[in-house]
Amino acid sequence: AAGGWLAAVKEPSHGPLIATDAATAGFAPADLYQHREKIFTRTIEGRFQRIRLFSGWPLLIGYLGLPWLNWGDRQAVLFDLPTRHFYIFGLTFWPQDFMLLAWLLIIAAFGLFTVTSVVGRIWCGYTCPQTVWTAIFMWVEQFTEGPRHARIRLDQAPLNLEKVVRRGAKHTMWMGWAFLTGLTFVGYFTPVRALTVDVFTLNVDAMSAAWIVFFTLATYINAGWMREQVCIYMCPYARFQSAMFDKDTLIVSYDPARGEPRGARKRSTRPEDLGDCIDCQLCVQVCPTGIDIRDGLQYQCIGCAHCIDACDDVMQKVGYAPGLIRYTTHHQLEGQPTRVLRPRVIGYAIALSAMCIAFSFALFARPLVGINVIRDRGELFHVNRDAVRNDYTLKIVNKTQQPQTLALTVTAKGEGAQPRLEGPATVDAAPGEVLTVPVTLAVAPHSIEESPFDVRFEVCDAARHCDAEKSDFFGPEAEEEEEEE
Repeated sequence: AAGGWLAAVKEPSHGPLIATDAATAGFAPADLYQHREKIFTRTIEGRFQRIRLFSGWPLLIGYLGLPWLNWGDRQAVLFDLPTRHFYIFGLTFWPQDFMLLAWLLIIAAFGLFTVTSVVGRIWCGYTCPQTVWTAIFMWVEQFTEGPRHARIRLDQAPLNLEKVVRRGAKHTMWMGWAFLTGLTFVGYFTPVRALTVDVFTLNVDAMSAAWIVFFTLATYINAGWMREQVCIYMCPYARFQSAMFDKDTLIVSYDPARGEPRGARKRSTRPEDLGDCIDCQLCVQVCPTGIDIRDGLQYQCIGCAHCIDACDDVMQKVGYAPGLIRYTTHHQLEGQPTRVLRPRVIGYAIALSAMCIAFSFALFARPLVGINVIRDRGELFHVNRDAVRNDYTLKIVNKTQQPQTLALTVTAKGEGAQPRLEGPATVDAAPGEVLTVPVTLAVAPHSIEESPFDVRFEVCDAARHCDAEKSDFFGPEAEEEEEEE
């Protein structure tokens, strides 16, 4: 429609809905989506940016380097989905251990809640992968297109050779870094050395290639194009963080009592006429999400402290004390003391500690051997040479990374019939091997008091790590009862 959007109004005399122009209906046009303003950040240095080097870069180096480390004769960190073996240095996890992963994610969530309630969005500002990768892509942009004013001028300039070369170099470097990210991620699930060779010799399998392309494009789009849109609209943490904030939570904040009224000043300006804020706009120009921290706490703020370093630098140049924008709390801004230990923090800390203790116990107490008992479904039992026999198939698992000699024992509940194991009493298992062991239990007929009765299979290694499973033993009494019925 020429007038913009169409409004549906009901005609009183006729009843049907009639679409009319918005201006004719008496409504003002409205945008359903906020228009994105492109952000051109200014480069800034300062103490908090130096801290970021010691927080983000170790995690980045760890992400890129872990798949290339070896542990014995295999990759140190490898989630081998086809074989369902998940290796983390000296530990091997199996699908049965997925409950530990769920607990680990819950612990990470509570850890984030605890940290957020005390020091705000430190995770977002210093160690979040979106923040780290976006910072790298922004550095590439500054390297290829120049400082802020040059990038603005280049963006507004018509298409020419310089623009094509600079933009081409930027996107080439973006895509290269994104490809490295995607290749590394897939390298956690496929041996990275063989994968790298296959990729560069164009011999990679279709599934691995598809995932590399997917994560390459995801990194390129999220860190290169969307940037702050991921933090503002896609990340749920920005939306529910307010539930963990209170007036004692550490936040990045502007001190209006000291800074207002703001404005440029001359040397002749009296100190009482204006506040310390000279309205230079640097705090806005360095913000990666494009907000003005002087408007108060906003959910878009990721606590990165770019504005603090920029403001402190300006305060030093004009001869004012630093800290006009600083890490503080609402209570400190109001002149009240801040409480670090408060019921919310104590509750989070207690819950987190209890879960960490439970997780550690479950991790180190988990059985390093496993057994699964499958009864022979062909017949319940058979009698041979004055003994009642039941046949079973045992699935025995060595969950460790060392060869093991495993001992197998069978017991029955009570003092009645005690089964005799006819089959190997010990088995040798290679690291991570699943053995299929057929065995037979034999019981003297006169010792069977009831049928079926419980039998317990147990397998143990030399260090007395054991696992057990129960099954049923059937005898002639079960057959007689079925005939009477």
